Amino acid sequence: MPPLLIRYVPLLTWGRAYSRLNLTNDLIAAVIVTIMLIPQSLAYALLAGLPPEAGLYASIVPILLYAVFGTSRALAVGPVAVVSLMTAASLSEIAAQGSIGYGVAALSLAALSGAILLAMGLLRLGFLANFLSHPVIAGFITASGVLIATSQIKHVLGVNADGHTLPELLLSLAQNLPELNWPTVLIGVGTTGFLVWVRHGLNPALRALGVGAPLAGFLTKAGPVAAVIATTLAVWGLDLAERGVRIVGAVPQALPPFTLPDLSYELLGQLILPAVLISVIGFVESISVAQTLAAKRRQRIDPDQELIGLGSANLGAAFTGGFPVTGGFSRSVVNFDAGAETPAAGAFTAIGLAIAAVALTPLIYFLPKATLAATIITAVLGLVDFSILRRSWAYSKADFAAVLATIALTLLLGVEAGVTAGVLLSILLHLYKSSRPHIAEVGRVPGTEHFRNVLRHEVETHPSLLTLRVDESLFFANARFLEDCIHRRVADDPQIDHVVLQCSAINDIDLSALDSLEEIMHRLSEMGVTLHLSEVKGPVMDRLRRGDFLTHLSGQVFLSQHDAVEALCPKDAAMRISAPGLHGG
Repeated sequence: MPPLLIRYVPLLTWGRAYSRLNLTNDLIAAVIVTIMLIPQSLAYALLAGLPPEAGLYASIVPILLYAVFGTSRALAVGPVAVVSLMTAASLSEIAAQGSIGYGVAALSLAALSGAILLAMGLLRLGFLANFLSHPVIAGFITASGVLIATSQIKHVLGVNADGHTLPELLLSLAQNLPELNWPTVLIGVGTTGFLVWVRHGLNPALRALGVGAPLAGFLTKAGPVAAVIATTLAVWGLDLAERGVRIVGAVPQALPPFTLPDLSYELLGQLILPAVLISVIGFVESISVAQTLAAKRRQRIDPDQELIGLGSANLGAAFTGGFPVTGGFSRSVVNFDAGAETPAAGAFTAIGLAIAAVALTPLIYFLPKATLAATIITAVLGLVDFSILRRSWAYSKADFAAVLATIALTLLLGVEAGVTAGVLLSILLHLYKSSRPHIAEVGRVPGTEHFRNVLRHEVETHPSLLTLRVDESLFFANARFLEDCIHRRVADDPQIDHVVLQCSAINDIDLSALDSLEEIMHRLSEMGVTLHLSEVKGPVMDRLRRGDFLTHLSGQVFLSQHDAVEALCPKDAAMRISAPGLHGG
């Protein structure tokens, strides 16, 4: 089989070793995940501002395509809370919810997102996710969780409310509070309380009654389905729809239809930025879950192939009546815990959802929207983690500022502004830290050949010799910082005759940094000071040899820092001992 085909179609790798045991475990996991996904898919379609069947459609073909092209054995792909919220925020500026244009725009958004992810995968750009700061993404997801939960309160209370920011939502809810529908409140609040108890208290209660762990876990996962059945029967039996309880209504009884997104230049121009943001956030969320679960089984995830898998899934959603999808945390953990062995578990889940779309949709006619809202609220409670503020404050003030800004902008200006700020802050934070590398003045630990920071250890130094260790690769963003540091230090101490750059932590020197090194050498020469290098790594030395820097270097290149000190310090020189005040390297 062609290696290129095997590389881009992981199914050909795990499928050849598929066993009867794999089949049994995958079928069990699929049953559990399908039960959980039926109400969740309907709820996330509601959150995205789409008809409930769109949630089922977005959970069928995308899962099948990911099973073919994805590399995670446990990742469950489909609608997720954050992406659904971003979808609603993006499309509300283009068309009215419930209109044909809104649904078509959702298809186009999925198609554009899929194309972006697929292109990134083929170009092997999965490494770009590494530039997104985890604290910033955590802050964005926390703020999104608050927005999602707040946006669903209107369904729990049975009132009309709109808005895409926290102030707008709260003001709209307050203005429409007189419209409160008490039957809806009883259903919404009661279901929310029940689902919270199911998530945190049902399993321990069942175990205390002697129920086995597998059955207790299954019943816990089936809690939302029980809520759907009970509230649907209540609305039907008590005729609550006539008393103002809003219901799902008629849902088409069919498999996902073939749909065509609108690929007009005008619409794609409006959707390109939201599609990029959804693609980036969706990929980061998905790859984080996939890598976490893979590590537990000592499996490997290929980020570039994951982009291809997610891109294919979104394209599948675009042509089968869905909306943007990605790998979900809760469903993937359930899939993993249920014993899924291969991506075939996702394929079996898709079959189960297809059966539900054909056979079960008439049964949810009287399903109250308050129940779906309660499902969303309890699902996103796990996303809200304000402890990231406390942890980032204690660890890094720069990270804290970035997290706080992301949370504030998301809540006050909306998800698009928040995620844009998060991406930009992640990049700026990285550039800021890289532009100010740690530069330590080092000295020799007495009686050894080890060199440590003079501010942290009791070390030997000599007045005529300045030895600096740069703990970062040198490139265009930080080269000038090194120039200023050396110039300032030498200008303040006329006794210095030699400067040695210890390059043990330098993995690369780009052309801008090389120009800066030449400028440093010339300025030092004008001051009567010689520049030396020590402990230069092989690949870095290979690149330096390609130019003429080493030819014009005023000093020498030493194999070790110890050799530099031995050669440059007078034999009878009296060494001075530093007075350390810190700990570490």
